[in-house]
Amino acid sequence: MKQYLLGVVTPTGGTPPPPEALGEIMAGVEALNREMREAGVWVFAGGLHAPSTATVLRPKGDEVLVVDGPFAEGKEYLGGFSIIKAADLDAALNWGRRHAAVIGLPIEVRPFVGESDD
Repeated sequence: MKQYLLGVVTPTGGTPPPPEALGEIMAGVEALNREMREAGVWVFAGGLHAPSTATVLRPKGDEVLVVDGPFAEGKEYLGGFSIIKAADLDAALNWGRRHAAVIGLPIEVRPFVGESDD
């Protein structure tokens, strides 16, 4: 089975949901993670802080510079992700649809490079 990244596409500067809505979203995420574990597709999942918390390591000649903040600015960023095992893209897209329904944000589904179909 291939591994796929299900990335949560988060708008930059967006207003977070109110606490009661966030609690409901997180309960849905936990239920979906539990279902994925039971189905044997769950590999790993996690949320990420905003890009403003990032530290970038940039090679320059023989050195590597440490730079605060994101490398590139954008209207969206990777706010969280799940890594799953799925038989094919269609199966991964089905799990991605479930994530989008629970989280209420777009989900980007991408296969990992070099994964075999077995």
